[in-house]
Parts: sequence; structure tokens; C-alpha cells
Amino acid sequence: MNFFKKLFNIPVKEDEEIQKQDVKLSLDDLFVHNFVEKGGKFLYSVKKEEVIDNLERVISENNWKEIFLLDKRLAPLFKKNIKIVSNFNIDTPVFASCEHLIADNGDVLFSSNQLGSTKLRDYPENFIVYATTSQLVKDTGQGLTGIKTNCTKSLPTNISAIKNYMINKSDDNFLNYGNSNSKNLYLLLLEDL
Repeated sequence: MNFFKKLFNIPVKEDEEIQKQDVKLSLDDLFVHNFVEKGGKFLYSVKKEEVIDNLERVISENNWKEIFLLDKRLAPLFKKNIKIVSNFNIDTPVFASCEHLIADNGDVLFSSNQLGSTKLRDYPENFIVYATTSQLVKDTGQGLTGIKTNCTKSLPTNISAIKNYMINKSDDNFLNYGNSNSKNLYLLLLEDL
């Protein structure tokens, strides 16, 4: 059919038809696509040693001399001598884990299990997040269900998400008015499935 269209110089609209088709991405591909599209920096690792190397590169690349560690269980990931501080200031990057990675919009979901009682907007703009592929969920509803399932004894509070990874980008959504959770975010993702 295309041969005759080309032979008789009939315009082919294949590009338009291809663009209209829905593409079904796997959960991890969908998350990475949306995360990077929003300006997040993504480092994928297959082994824990790669996570450690990637963390060192991020710290070195940004010339950070100290870091605020939200989850003390992440301390073994530091090989290099970096000062771990107990209080943060505006220039101190934060290293944390998260509850879930939301595939359909590329958000990173946190709760009081990671943030404590401090609001996400009150933390510094530089964030490094350690997560695993088992934390990927399709949407926010599944993320909230996962929190409820994992925390049966006491539900966490202060549930919020980083939705924007470009600091100076403004959000025109009126539901987010006054709630700027924009962070310069590096995601260290470990394959654990």
C-alpha cells in the first residue's frame, strides 16, 4: 500500500498515526520517563556497591562537604569522609529514603517515617533519595495503600511528595498554592527485584 502512495506521490500520514498510538510502558520505565521529564536526576544501580559509588560521585560533583542524614540506617553507604550533621541549614543537602516512587507522575512520596514532623518545604533544596525498585507503585492511591499496609500499628503523618525537580519552576495548580515542594533531587535507585 505504501509503495503505491509513494509511487503516485500521495502524502503518507504514518508519523501522525504513530504519534496518536498509546504506548504502554512498564512501571519502572514510566516512572523514569516522568521523573526525568520533570527535571529529576536518576542513577540506576544493580548492586549496593554501585549505589555507594554513585553517591560519592554526586557528593563530589556538587562539592558538598557535609550532609544531613534523615535515616541513620543509610550511614553505611558512605565510604568517603563526609561530615554527617545533626542539624541542617539551607546549604546542607539532605540524604533520605522514601515511602514510594509514583510511576504515573514521577513523584517521590514521603511520610513522617522519613521527614519526622518537619514539612518538606522547610528542608533545603538539595535532596538525595535512596530507593529500591520494589518501592515503585502505579499511582498515588497505591502509594497510600502501601503506606497503610506497611505501617499497620501506627499510621505515619506528614505524607507529602516532591512533585517538581526544578527549583525555579512555578506550579500554576491552585491546589498547590503556598506549598512549594520543589527540590533539586538525585535518585539513587537500586534494583532489588
